[in-house]
Amino acid sequence: MAKQVMIVDDALFMRSMLRDIFEAAGWQVVAEAENGQQAVELFAQHQPDLVTMDIVMPEMSGLDAMQKILSDYPEAKVVMCSALGQESMVMEAIKAGAKDFIVKPFQDEQVIDVVDRVCAA
Repeated sequence: MAKQVMIVDDALFMRSMLRDIFEAAGWQVVAEAENGQQAVELFAQHQPDLVTMDIVMPEMSGLDAMQKILSDYPEAKVVMCSALGQESMVMEAIKAGAKDFIVKPFQDEQVIDVVDRVCAA
């Protein structure tokens, strides 16, 4: 069975790009969210193998959403997505429980290498 992923990003373009990368690698995209609040609700419904989470989003930040998901589902695997220059936020996310991070603009091989490594751990 294909691994399941939920993509969380406020930019439709970024969600579409990640969807294409994951589907080409044989993953099943079970949900997409455009803010942290949606991410928390959709994670509870789908409980995917992995979540890619943008850090900066409206309504609820990726960091807050990740912390909420991890408090309810400690086994959840979250990979943060960041832009260049967000290193301090990425380090805060890693300390709070993120398994790894990927940097925008995404490179297909980098994304799949990171998520495969996270899922294998």
